[in-house]
Amino acid sequence: MNSFWTDTVALSTSDLEISGQNFFMNDTTFSSLGIAPSILEILSKLNFTVPTPIQHQSIPVGLAGKDVIGIAQTGTGKTFAFGIPMIQRLAQHKGQGLIIVPTRELALQVEESLNLIGKTLHLRTATLIGGANMAKQVQAIRRDPHVIIATPGRLNDHLEQKTLNLSKVKILVLDEADRMLDMGFKPQIEKALRTVPRDRQTMLFSASMPSEIIRIADAYMKSPVQVEVAPSGTTAETVSQEIYFVHKEGKLPLLQIILADNPGSVLIFSRTKHGAKKIALAIRHMGHSASEIHSNKSLNQRIEALDGFKKGQYRVLVATDIAARGIDVKDISLVINFDLPDSPEDYVHRIGRTGRAQHIGKAISFATNDQKGDIRTIERLIKKQVPIIKTPDLPARTPVDRSSRPELSNQSRDSRSNRAPRPDFSNNKRQSRSSSSARPNSPRTAPTKTAEKKFSGTAWDDRLMNGPKKYKSPSANEATKTTRYTDRPNRDTRPSRPSRDRRDPIVASLDKPFGLDLFADEPVNRPSHNHTTKPQRSFDRDRSARPRRDFVKKSGSGQASPRGPQTNLAKFRRESQPDRPRFR
Repeated sequence: MNSFWTDTVALSTSDLEISGQNFFMNDTTFSSLGIAPSILEILSKLNFTVPTPIQHQSIPVGLAGKDVIGIAQTGTGKTFAFGIPMIQRLAQHKGQGLIIVPTRELALQVEESLNLIGKTLHLRTATLIGGANMAKQVQAIRRDPHVIIATPGRLNDHLEQKTLNLSKVKILVLDEADRMLDMGFKPQIEKALRTVPRDRQTMLFSASMPSEIIRIADAYMKSPVQVEVAPSGTTAETVSQEIYFVHKEGKLPLLQIILADNPGSVLIFSRTKHGAKKIALAIRHMGHSASEIHSNKSLNQRIEALDGFKKGQYRVLVATDIAARGIDVKDISLVINFDLPDSPEDYVHRIGRTGRAQHIGKAISFATNDQKGDIRTIERLIKKQVPIIKTPDLPARTPVDRSSRPELSNQSRDSRSNRAPRPDFSNNKRQSRSSSSARPNSPRTAPTKTAEKKFSGTAWDDRLMNGPKKYKSPSANEATKTTRYTDRPNRDTRPSRPSRDRRDPIVASLDKPFGLDLFADEPVNRPSHNHTTKPQRSFDRDRSARPRRDFVKKSGSGQASPRGPQTNLAKFRRESQPDRPRFR
């Protein structure tokens, strides 16, 4: 499958056989981890010389072909911890690699990180994420990719439609496994684990170690080696944390002060997607460039917002927790928790977006007075006390003076009291709003008998038998009394149409002879008979003049004989249609 990889990555399996005692080496360079020379050359060109702790412990175990469980906080380089062993082992042992991640953004980031190493090695990847074109993903699968990166939902869609075959998967990676379980992807993950071959290598990476992950490891992994760099809830030492206690209405004024005092790119987390939209709009009114990213945005909009934040087009990015895992944006100087997360673990992942790769970062959280218990829970998880900063002077909340509102002033109340009373339509009686505005003697405003009492059975019978009553236009004297609508003619003085019989057409036709139009006084002009127009059947035609077409049954000779000389059909056709060509 990968014939061109044979010359590029030349490393025997004996070079990869390492003992458990050599996993923790004193030499802190990539060259001491058993990586192939071609990959080391690529890493040196990318200025990657010193591995992170999770990379230092996971890469040798992954290169040996053993199952790995990696526990490390976010932002520690877990992508290369499983990406480098996967690329090197696929080059040696063939097959495919499958990486399952929780979000679309993380899938795109993993693909970008793998292409940094595999681009020169002609690595083919296929990204299967929701919101993207399904047909293009099928085309990428048909190109036989080396690595497939997928979210659980879209992976399950391809498996159900049978457009993806996982029989060649040799290496399976579950990245951010705890997050996928929190998002409810446990059935899709178990289905993927049952679909891939049993003879495979499984690597599982997570920021925490819940009981569900332990159960999955016991059921689907073979003697995994657990690599734990830091216990669950550990935050980076380079990130300084602060908390402001502020009421809900004072969060936006406090945010404006913080944005003015802290230069650089800022990532703001909101608990809801609607809140993220409102915060981004308020920040733009403050004079800062901002964009938001949440589940209501399409895939292209989310990619555009994230790329604009990476390139500096937007100084502020407002996001929900979909950006709390695995979004690698360099040089984020400040992370603001506009709303505290629902779980303490999400707090660790949020503030892990800053201070990455040993850079200095800062995290600020807004909390209300009724969230002091949530703060204590977070402090127990991170095993650290977060300092509380005094809230600066904010604009005081001024009560709304309803008497100063123009629609509630005394003048408005007086104008409302001077309005005409609403018409009373009770008891089916129609009343006009004012005597001056009503049209006198108008059919629309004048009370009728049908409005005063309901129809009786005899009234409906009369209407059914005699048809609707004819409209009678008012007399000339009544028309001159109209004083309204002087700019256009009164509808009652317009010339009436010619009277028509408004009875039922079938009933009205009984008074007229057949062959005449039901609504006209002239006979119907029927088309003349020729060979192109089909003659219409008329009831007044003498049926005796029509030729007889009664034929007896066929005789023994096979010919039909007519009953009389007057039924010569051929002669009738020649006389009635003289222009028709005849063939002999």
